[in-house]
Amino acid sequence: MTQQKVLALACVLLVSGCATVVRGTTEDVVIRYSPDDARVTTSNNHTCSSSPCVIKVPRKESFVVTTTKPGYQKQSVAVGTKVTGKGAAGIAGNVIVGGVIGVGVDAATGAGRDHFPNPVIIDLVKEGEAAPQLRPAKPAGKRKKSSPTS
Repeated sequence: MTQQKVLALACVLLVSGCATVVRGTTEDVVIRYSPDDARVTTSNNHTCSSSPCVIKVPRKESFVVTTTKPGYQKQSVAVGTKVTGKGAAGIAGNVIVGGVIGVGVDAATGAGRDHFPNPVIIDLVKEGEAAPQLRPAKPAGKRKKSSPTS
């Protein structure tokens, strides 16, 4: 009977933190930039020497990517975190199997979160040139129904 209790306890501990077990507590964030010889640093002390660059970051950590090069305008991109579908599925698995302990483990480790944007894409603009204007996405609206023609 004692072996069964130990085995049951081991199973509970193994599945607690379902997203932590399935997805891990770190994520690879890809940084693509041009020109390729620009200097790239992050607020969490990573640097890149060539593009694309991949850095491993704790899932719960937000940071800023800064790109510089003499003769170009400095650019910074904030990288945040959010719960995504995959992360939510892992957390939901805790409700079914791991219970409150698993939800707590996943919340503490950030395992249910993903970084965005990922990839980070930075195109530096030469000094004195205007940065390209980004057009906001048009909201999805109602489409007009076409009337049948005869």
